[in-house]
Amino acid sequence: MTSTVVYDGDLRTTCTHLRSGNAFETDAPIDNNGKGERFSPTDLMATSLATCMITVMGIKARTMGFDLNGVKIEVEKIMKADPRRVGGINLFFHIPDNLKDLDDKSKQILKHTGNTCPVQQSIHPDIDVKVDWGEWS
Repeated sequence: MTSTVVYDGDLRTTCTHLRSGNAFETDAPIDNNGKGERFSPTDLMATSLATCMITVMGIKARTMGFDLNGVKIEVEKIMKADPRRVGGINLFFHIPDNLKDLDDKSKQILKHTGNTCPVQQSIHPDIDVKVDWGEWS
């Protein structure tokens, strides 16, 4: 088992990672009867893409002799109706100054690594994913 999810009432859950014991709570979004005070399940889906991309990119950067400390990704989730679902995910990379002048080959390797991460490979093709690489564009 990977995790447990317990329904706490009031449209909230507590999610616990079994190996570490780390836990977080979710809430339904405001536009779906919740309070929007925590990540919603669909927020987690969109955020999962960003965390997967930067994690595998960090692994690749480490093998290339540097790190990606300070890279920030803003995540925008776009919902669709009928049926209610995630219709799009937009990611906006912010590259710290010390990585802006990375050589083009390294940038391409890292971008390819991010674009082929396991979560990206698991997202249904009907979900429109757009990545703005910021200073690496």
